Amino acid sequence: MLAAMPDSAPSPLSAGGPALRDSGDACPGTLRLHRADDGALARVRVPGGVLSADRADALLTAAGRFGDGELHLTSRGNVQLRGLGAECGGGLAELLTAAGLLPSAAHERARNIVASPLAGLDGSPPVCGWSSELDGLVCGSAAAASLSGRFLFALDDGRGDVDALGADVTLIAAGGSCLLRIGASDEVFRVPGGEGPRAALLAAEAFLRAARDSGAWRVKDLPDGVRADLVRTVGAGAGPAVHRPRPRTATPPAPGPHGSPNAISVDVPLGRLTPAQWRLLTETARRYGNELRLTPWRGIVVPGPFAHDEAVEALRALDAAGLITAPDSPWTGVGACIGHPGCAKSLSDVRAEAGAAVGPVGRLPVYWSGCERRCGHPHGEWIDVVATPDGHRISHVRGERRDPRTTVPTVRSGDPARLAAAVAEARAL
Repeated sequence: MLAAMPDSAPSPLSAGGPALRDSGDACPGTLRLHRADDGALARVRVPGGVLSADRADALLTAAGRFGDGELHLTSRGNVQLRGLGAECGGGLAELLTAAGLLPSAAHERARNIVASPLAGLDGSPPVCGWSSELDGLVCGSAAAASLSGRFLFALDDGRGDVDALGADVTLIAAGGSCLLRIGASDEVFRVPGGEGPRAALLAAEAFLRAARDSGAWRVKDLPDGVRADLVRTVGAGAGPAVHRPRPRTATPPAPGPHGSPNAISVDVPLGRLTPAQWRLLTETARRYGNELRLTPWRGIVVPGPFAHDEAVEALRALDAAGLITAPDSPWTGVGACIGHPGCAKSLSDVRAEAGAAVGPVGRLPVYWSGCERRCGHPHGEWIDVVATPDGHRISHVRGERRDPRTTVPTVRSGDPARLAAAVAEARAL
């Protein structure tokens, strides 16, 4: 059944301080749905972003049977189903369990694992084994069931893409071993590669013990002294320390072919997929590697291998379906929250406004938010467009809680041309 949910905690960009546990965990899942203006919302965790073609089919079936038919990608490589009926919970859980997408009812919101989407496809080390092992360990840990739906694991193949996302626990491939990072600490710990997933789980369980008194949801929310103690505690049980600052900005896979080509990559405008687009992606996957990899940048990698002509033809078909298949698309780097009318808190239809403002590709990504919560916003350096009661505030963000934001004067509502020009100017900085 649909469970009523408290409001989500505000974004660190607007709250001015740590978000503490002053209410229940508000993150939606598949057993605890979120009530939105367009119906109930379910968030299906997809650890590592890896979906078999059959599981992708199951998600499409769920979206059509219980929701509005569309599939929405999140900034953690998960899938959201929207427009769900209030009494769909039991049927949805049954369908997803049968497909293997809900292995543990107690842990369904704790299975937040992102992974480098091109790992093993372009000469980089594979991390899919880490993802499946870590998911199994999380589901087998009674303590891990207490992790909030915001807590995030990242598995990086060494290129720094998901290491830049600010996860709570990060594993980084480093030759035959891996590096373990806690939060944004510049100090990482070398761990034998085969022990990486277990080290990540132990670090998460140590966080839960450290957070018991502070009420923190995530590592970054811990008081400074507690966070430093957590890093020392984890380090004492891990290998030698290595100085390795976390990358400030991620580099997502560029749309197009990768690895000669061992894969093709597409981005999804505003992360929203129609049934026809999802079906085409699944059919493409079934012809080649039988796998889809959802990225934390609302894109999808289809592993092959492909012959050159096969990759060209597949990308041509996906482009015709409305997906982003080349870096020069005007939609590249453009993101938005659901906005009005899907969200009651939104002050504007930011998706329509983002579409109206699409133009030449900017140097920086841009994210449109309907309110100060900025749900799903990116990390690193980006242009932040927020709807306010007075119009739209445009800011240049250079890392969360690190550098001050440069704010462009608020653009009043009712002037779409001026708003588009101001956003384009900000993206070109």
